[in-house]
Amino acid sequence: MPADAPRLLVIRRRYLGDIVLLGPVFHNLRLHWPDARIFTLTEALYADVLSLNPDVDEALVFPRRLAEWPTFLRALRAARITHVLDFDNTEKTAVVTRLSGARRRVAFHRELIPFRWRRLYTDVVKVTNAFYESHPITENYLRLLAPLDVPVTSREVRLVPRPEDVAFAQKIAPRGERKVLLHPGSRSAFRLWPAERFATVCDRLQDELEAQIFVVAGPHEQAFVQQIRSRAKTHLVALDGVLTVGQFAALVAQFDLFLCHDSGPMHIAASVGTRVVALFGS
Repeated sequence: MPADAPRLLVIRRRYLGDIVLLGPVFHNLRLHWPDARIFTLTEALYADVLSLNPDVDEALVFPRRLAEWPTFLRALRAARITHVLDFDNTEKTAVVTRLSGARRRVAFHRELIPFRWRRLYTDVVKVTNAFYESHPITENYLRLLAPLDVPVTSREVRLVPRPEDVAFAQKIAPRGERKVLLHPGSRSAFRLWPAERFATVCDRLQDELEAQIFVVAGPHEQAFVQQIRSRAKTHLVALDGVLTVGQFAALVAQFDLFLCHDSGPMHIAASVGTRVVALFGS
């Protein structure tokens, strides 16, 4: 890497889908600065998904305890960051942005939301409430590239599963017969479609399309999976093991279709090229 190549830090603490959808930001940064080193800063729970993004070089993790901060700040300074894009703009991320030592520090200023940390940034992108609510989150993300004169030439969101995870997934669901993967869970109870309706859809998919239905869910969603299975008249293959993000990305790539709620797994499925039918609720 050339000595003068930019060293970029992208800050987004959470959630899974929001971090996956940073893909176009990473890709445009990489296209503009091919030799740059691109770091991310996120919470530990979401760091693994960044290892699947080919445009990200290294993921840094927010400290969870006060005693971890000195080590974290030394590592941050050692990274010699030149540019920071802070997509959170909280008190914590604003301080981290300033302590990074970067000469360019960019953040959003959302209309109607107090912006208390303006002095810690060199550049601010103002976003009206009307624009924020009427455009996909990716379009809002991409606006943060403007102060750095990074052109938007791609809107690609792409994750690449690791070979060891692909080998794992192929043992569970090898390519061949028509297969649908169902993920019925959600962080929000208000988004959950009723179990009996999922069961009906699964029955029709198997009866009318001769598709084998697999069901995957998190540890806290197994009771809901059992409700669906008890109401279905056809056989559903339940995958009850705990999967890493990488294993899930590789697994969903083996399927013809992914059926889910609006969720982080939805974005992972789309980013590995699997067709998605997603349910959006209140």
